[in-house]
Amino acid sequence: MTAPAATTDPTDAYPGYLTCLADADEYAAIDVAIGLLDAGVSPERVLLDLVAPAQAEVGERWARNEWSVAQEHAATHISERVVAAVAAHADTRPTGGHVVVACMDGEWHALPPRLVAEVLRLRGWQVTFLGASVPAAHLVSYLHRYDAQAVALACALPMRLPHAHRMIEACRRSDVPVVVGGRGFGADGRWAARLGAAWAPNAPAAAELIADERALRRVPTAQLAHLADDEYASLVRRRGELIDSALTDLRERVPATREYTAAQLDSTVSDLGHILDSLAAALYVDDASLFTEFVDWLAEILTSRRVPASAVEETLEHVAAALRDFPRAAHALALGRAGLAAASRSAV
Repeated sequence: MTAPAATTDPTDAYPGYLTCLADADEYAAIDVAIGLLDAGVSPERVLLDLVAPAQAEVGERWARNEWSVAQEHAATHISERVVAAVAAHADTRPTGGHVVVACMDGEWHALPPRLVAEVLRLRGWQVTFLGASVPAAHLVSYLHRYDAQAVALACALPMRLPHAHRMIEACRRSDVPVVVGGRGFGADGRWAARLGAAWAPNAPAAAELIADERALRRVPTAQLAHLADDEYASLVRRRGELIDSALTDLRERVPATREYTAAQLDSTVSDLGHILDSLAAALYVDDASLFTEFVDWLAEILTSRRVPASAVEETLEHVAAALRDFPRAAHALALGRAGLAAASRSAV
């Protein structure tokens, strides 16, 4: 396709850029970005006002089942190529200290932290981007070998928060201050505060926080006294058992699941694991809304794929019966079931 005419406003270029992603036209997408740069738009604006919102829309189209996984992956790859092209065009040389940027262990959404890394680089920092799913031990080993002024850690999925906390604490034991970001910490960063971590809502805020080391180190103490009730640890220990029993229960309640293909069965087991992991994360930060938000999202995803959301409600009922001696878990599960029931009534 032909790239849209040059403009000085990323908002104006956005529709054409999104069309490039939909068409999997890497070269046209790069032309749009470079055209903005040549027109005088700053590299930071191109990254944050063009690439970032377009990638968010890519995720939404996958969630609405408008795009396949393959289309989403192709678009993400193109966005990564555009980021690389913008960085090469800017050719910024470091004038500040060393910052390490990485995704939490088990976190594979690498483009948002890559944007943070490039914004930091544009602002003069020497940046090492370690990419997706960095094990805590490997990150600490890297920090011991290469001096860093700060670490920026990204988390897109709230269910990964227990792992995030372990990585945060591992960095602190290495005496390297940490700033965290991403949807996994809540839209307002409330779960970052619960974990005692400095939180930045976006890349510019992260850059400003890193530039102020005293502010970066001045964070509240983690608020995790509730873990003494052992609900979180017990749930984690029983995860495999609960997945097996929930799958058996689902096959009894929903006969159609007995005819699932291997791929459908794998997807179902994965969903059951995500339900339990989100419940565990809610117990870890003592906030039932983390679980209910995930349940609502999962129901929307399944509905868009013509899977009855009632299957989620039935699974929550089964898990609630299995965890009847876990008061905090029972409360979260009850709220999740109530939300699904309300959504089901409003849809009628």
